Amino acid sequence: MTERDHKKAAKEFAAYWKDKGYEKGESQPFWIELLSKVYGVADATHYIQFEDQVHLDHTSFIDGYIPETKVLIEQKGLGKDLRKPIKQSDGTRLTPFQQAKRYSAELPYSERPRWIITCNFSEFLIYDMENPNAEPEQILLKDLPKEYYRLNILVNTKDENIRREMAVSIKAGELVGKTYDALKARYVDPDSAASLKSLNILCVRLVFCLYAEDADVFNRNLFHDYIAGFKPNHIRSALIDLFHVLNTPTDQRDPYLDDELSAFPFVNGGLFKEDHIEIPQFTEDIKQLIIQDASADFDWSEISPTIFGAVFESTLNPETRRKGGMHYTSIENIHKVIDPLFLNDLREELEDIKLLKQNSTRKKRLHDFCDKLASLTFLDPACGSGNFLTETYLSLRMLENEALKLIYADQIVMEMGDIVKVKIDQFYGIEINDFAVTVAKTALWIAENQMLQKTMEIVHTNIDFLPLTTNAYIVEGNALRLDWNDVVEKEKLDYIMGNPPFVGARLMSKEQKDDLLSVFGKIKGLGNLDYVSGWYRKAAEYQKNTSIHSALVSTNSVTQGEQPSILFKPLFTDGLIFDFCHRTFRWDSEASIKAHVHCVIIGFSYVGIRKKYIYDGERISIANNINTYLLDSENAFVESRRSPICDVPKMDFGNMPNDGGFLSDFSTEEKNHIVSIYPHAEKLFHPFLGATEFINGKERWCLWLKDISPVDYIDIPPICEAIDNVKELRENSKRDATKRLAETPMLFGEIRQPDNKYILVPRHSSENRRYIPMGYFDSTTIAGDSNLILPDANLYLFGVLTSNVHMAWMRTVCGRLKSDYRYSINIVYNNFPWPNPSDEQKERIKDTAQKILDARSKYSECSYAQLYGDKFTYFTDLLRAHQDNDRAVMQAYGFSIKMTESKCVAELMKMYQKLTEQ
Repeated sequence: MTERDHKKAAKEFAAYWKDKGYEKGESQPFWIELLSKVYGVADATHYIQFEDQVHLDHTSFIDGYIPETKVLIEQKGLGKDLRKPIKQSDGTRLTPFQQAKRYSAELPYSERPRWIITCNFSEFLIYDMENPNAEPEQILLKDLPKEYYRLNILVNTKDENIRREMAVSIKAGELVGKTYDALKARYVDPDSAASLKSLNILCVRLVFCLYAEDADVFNRNLFHDYIAGFKPNHIRSALIDLFHVLNTPTDQRDPYLDDELSAFPFVNGGLFKEDHIEIPQFTEDIKQLIIQDASADFDWSEISPTIFGAVFESTLNPETRRKGGMHYTSIENIHKVIDPLFLNDLREELEDIKLLKQNSTRKKRLHDFCDKLASLTFLDPACGSGNFLTETYLSLRMLENEALKLIYADQIVMEMGDIVKVKIDQFYGIEINDFAVTVAKTALWIAENQMLQKTMEIVHTNIDFLPLTTNAYIVEGNALRLDWNDVVEKEKLDYIMGNPPFVGARLMSKEQKDDLLSVFGKIKGLGNLDYVSGWYRKAAEYQKNTSIHSALVSTNSVTQGEQPSILFKPLFTDGLIFDFCHRTFRWDSEASIKAHVHCVIIGFSYVGIRKKYIYDGERISIANNINTYLLDSENAFVESRRSPICDVPKMDFGNMPNDGGFLSDFSTEEKNHIVSIYPHAEKLFHPFLGATEFINGKERWCLWLKDISPVDYIDIPPICEAIDNVKELRENSKRDATKRLAETPMLFGEIRQPDNKYILVPRHSSENRRYIPMGYFDSTTIAGDSNLILPDANLYLFGVLTSNVHMAWMRTVCGRLKSDYRYSINIVYNNFPWPNPSDEQKERIKDTAQKILDARSKYSECSYAQLYGDKFTYFTDLLRAHQDNDRAVMQAYGFSIKMTESKCVAELMKMYQKLTEQ
């Protein structure tokens, strides 16, 4: 189905089902028609399962489940509020989503849903179970004709062709790895830089020859038969001769050349230019590996050059091999960058041209479209093995071939001329690794050949691929040190794209830190920026005063914590605009060993685009403005500050023992043993909570000797021993500040324990929790410095901090450790805009806060990890207490209880701006 087919079908479906919707009688026809008519599912009755049993303490039934895409559906009748709790058969009150989550928890792991959709016929709410605490995406039935694509999760599976190409390319990588290992063992000095470089070049050339004979660039089996005709000890000399011939134009070759060599064409392009590479002697096993396993038993013409380039580089990269796995970008993830950057618009333009009725007008527009494709220029300033460039080339050539098919309509084209206009010399790259540069060029040549084969099928004539006449302009160098204008003049460029290196601010080498210094100069906060920020800055400065559009992949940390203000505030001041974004998602490698990185994609320019899109998983929304936190909201920069912007108590770190555990790490058994011998030691021990102990409910005790006279413990040997150990530890420290602490070895290194009630906030918490568990303690419980503490606390403060409003703010602006929350004083707490409640509203929040504490106390045998984990909805009274507290806090802000999380944060951002402008 074309886009217009989908829209037409969606319009008819929405019109038919308007004001219809009986839960029991019409649910199944509704979903079957939606899948078959709107999304083109051929056998919808078998594609979706209805009324599968799930066993809780009673038997329940799942309304709908799609195994192919792992979508679970909870259907309600027309007019039912999907956000309102409904009484269940067991007496509990759950929203439809909470009901579906309960079903999900009882399914086998392999069947648990990736998506949960709740529906009442007129409204769909989509929940992404990769981020179950985020707000749902809402789609109204009346809007389905223009927003049908937002329900593509029902049918969106990976294309089988991509899967097959991927499998073939990974198999090719395994063959390269075997060949590499076998050849390396034959070198005299296999680990020398010269030998490794020669080995890499040799493998690239062998692969090109293997591909060329399978893809009809060479005559069929030409390379296989050539190698097969030599004894192993003669193959070395045979390859030296062959590589020289491949680099020599046919009219300049020795006229007495053997027939076996003269049959090979001139390649050009520089791949065989360097004559003097070191080639080792071959063995019979290596010969058989090449002519049998890698040639006779394998078809190289089916590889995906996009994937294989990266597989090839990873296979031959010693550093990657030492780490035991390959990491490269999937085709699916590449399209998350290039589709919204330019490819969607080009596809839409071609679809519009197809609809033109007049043949001559349509053909002219198709020719113009091909010229436009040929006029576009691309730069990847961290191109690696060229997978972004290669996939972009393939995508443009596919569009060009589609246009050519419409132009020539099965004609036999006698005069070819320059029918193929998209060339690989439209693509520029910068890469620091010399071998990756060679691989990237080779991948583009393979892509060029594959697309020529497809063009020849359209125009029914032959096009010569060799000798190579176009060049991929891949430059070897450090992208953060080079002037990109020396690679391609910015006036010539249209798009920048890529996936720069992922290196955190605290993990960079000295050279990488110097790279950033060369880009940013000595700016405040430079040490907090990740390495990828250098590419954002370089791209933004390069494209200033142009219409260039860029899109970069980066770790999501550039949109969290302190980095957004440091990196993007000056760029936004200069007029930079975010055109589109993918909010945090997991960027997986397509390798046997997965590498998971949490990433964002940001598209940006100085000229903007017609419609701004925010992608959140499979969900898409149109934005008025995209700010640095990737929200549809006004631009705001939450900067680190030392004190709160509102009149609330100051938050601080917990107590830092700096004791090697001698004062702060007693188990209950150890503490009880000492007290059993020395009963008067009881008062010296206090409960001690690090973040781990607090969240996981582990008992730990510390010696708290502040304001305690030595007379009370001088006769207790284990306590004296602990103090002596602390003294020795601190005296032997290399830090002067720690050495000074040896003067008071009976005390924690830093004491910040409140004298009254305080709120405890763990500094790190799982992203899977909707609420960060916060404690409410008196002064006898000692908080460690893996927590933050808010002294002079009352129930009102506790209620606001533990509310969904504060959690939404925290999720947006906090830093992350991987994807887990990193709560900070200077970014999260000090910048949080507090409400101005009436006395009545404040009392209501105090009341709901107390009910949260009361509900927790009923489950004292459970840890906070259990209470606030994936079974949170099982603790219905705790869930209800939080929901009541959320409503009370939202009322204090004047927010509607139906407000989405992103809209809530947008309002908080407005409040923040007003508070900071004062």
